Amino acid sequence: MAAETAPDGGRLPLRRSLLVRLLAASVTIAVCSVAATAWLAARTTTSAIQQEQGQVLADDAQIYDTLIGYAAAHTDWSAVTPTLRRLTERTGRHITLTTQDRRPIAASGTAAALPTRASALLDPLRADPALLPGVKADGIDPRAIGPYRLPEAERRELLDRVRKLRACMRGVGHPVVVADAPSGRPSLVITGDSRLQQKVGEVCALYTLDDPTPTEKRALDRLNTLAGDCVRRQKLAPVTIGLSFTPEGGGGEAVQRCIDTARREQLAPYVAPPALLFVATPAGSAAPGFDLSSANTGRVAGVAALVLVLTVAVTVTVGTRLVRPLRALTDAARRPARQHLRVPVTTHDEIGRLAAAFNDLAERRERVEDQRRAMVSDVAHELRTPLSTIRSWLEAAQDGLAVSDEAFVASLLEEALLLQHIVDDLQHLAQADAGRLRLHPEPLSLRELLDHVAAAHRGGAEAAGVTLTTRIEDTPALHADPARLRQAVGNLLSNALRHTPPGGTVTLRCRRTGDEVVIEVADTGTGIAAEDLPRVFDRFWRADKSRSRQTGGSGLGLAIVRQLVEAHGGTVSVTSTPDAETVFTLRLPRTAPTGSAPGSGSGSPRTAP
Repeated sequence: MAAETAPDGGRLPLRRSLLVRLLAASVTIAVCSVAATAWLAARTTTSAIQQEQGQVLADDAQIYDTLIGYAAAHTDWSAVTPTLRRLTERTGRHITLTTQDRRPIAASGTAAALPTRASALLDPLRADPALLPGVKADGIDPRAIGPYRLPEAERRELLDRVRKLRACMRGVGHPVVVADAPSGRPSLVITGDSRLQQKVGEVCALYTLDDPTPTEKRALDRLNTLAGDCVRRQKLAPVTIGLSFTPEGGGGEAVQRCIDTARREQLAPYVAPPALLFVATPAGSAAPGFDLSSANTGRVAGVAALVLVLTVAVTVTVGTRLVRPLRALTDAARRPARQHLRVPVTTHDEIGRLAAAFNDLAERRERVEDQRRAMVSDVAHELRTPLSTIRSWLEAAQDGLAVSDEAFVASLLEEALLLQHIVDDLQHLAQADAGRLRLHPEPLSLRELLDHVAAAHRGGAEAAGVTLTTRIEDTPALHADPARLRQAVGNLLSNALRHTPPGGTVTLRCRRTGDEVVIEVADTGTGIAAEDLPRVFDRFWRADKSRSRQTGGSGLGLAIVRQLVEAHGGTVSVTSTPDAETVFTLRLPRTAPTGSAPGSGSGSPRTAP
């Protein structure tokens, strides 16, 4: 790959080449993509295995929980087969129950050889906390209730008491939730600050809910008898056991062990005997795995190499197409300023838009350069004429060919005033371009302002044999700079009078249209050719290429009009029918903005900026 040309005309190092950098970036991305894909595949496989293992553990926990719950609610395993089948349909596992000496009790399907080791021991009085998180430290499943199951009458009585207590709690602004224990005893679950709970509980007498029912009292009496025998055998202090199955007033670990042993003895007749649980996967199934053999490694490497080759090929192709128009842009930009080359737009992407923007910039640059040359020539021509006249008169006076009388002085003064007028117009436009002129808007009567401007030009109109009329449809109020507005309208009137032959008419019209005020200056003069209309407001442009003083001014008046109107937030436009009518239209908002005005000036030709 050849090195590109550097800005100084030398060879650009490969490391700085756009194509090389694009290629390096693409290769890096491809390598990262392949690595990320391989990592993602490994992670996905690992995650799938972990999820499968997690599902197996979740299924084991579900099987264990369901069968422990069955054992807690039944005195034997005689009716467990339907439950086993439902579990098998749900989890897809084969389940077998045996006694502790491995005699079959029930199975979810056809009997099969048992594994060497049982999956778990099903004993609701000694449950495994790892598989049954809700079990307390004593290992007794809370669903094993035995003699503590409440009859319906006692349960309804407790429910009535709970409803009254809940209403009391709500009355003091402390909502509670009702929960049912496996024995059927309802309870109130209270959340929030413990001190507030105690205070509210005293107000509503929540302690009445802790009193055991007759059924519970009989069961507790039996439990206290069994636990008391254990306590006495160990020569411990007598204790009393409540519904929380803990000694009232406290006690040591030995006392709690006696209570747990007494509970198991009391509940044993009400639960199923311990059984061994065997859980196995269906025959022929295998655990998921990931085999990265030599063949698989070769496939991964081949795919990675193919991705790299495709990436390099696509990058070279795309990069070459991207670099070609950029090289054309660089060559065009290095050409001399006088050679305004255009770059062909071959694409419609960002590069194509860049080429189009470059062509537009070159076109504007060429146009600005032409305007600059024309403006320098026009300024020189406009200044040369009065200076040449002044010089001729002064040389004539010096040679004794002219008499320095009043007419001589008046002629020199006229040329000096013309020179000052051109310089003032140029200065106003320069200040407007720099944003140094500011408007001073104020409420004004547009009728009075236009009448004043018309009166100032009426004498010149009569001398030229032109009829000057005004037509104001209403009396629109306007917020604008009166001096700048008079200057703009005055420029248009002067321009119209200059280009209207004797016997013609110049009309100054004004009307209100919505939130705008429209001012029109119409004349029946020579008019403007259609091809000249876009350039009317250009500086130093005049329809009369000879630039005769009899047919036009300096060529700055209409440029100044546009600057002043735009400073007021308005627009100026022109329509013309040659040898018929020309209309300049000013559209001004009724409230003009404050800020820098783009310029000012006075009298100047229809052939504007």
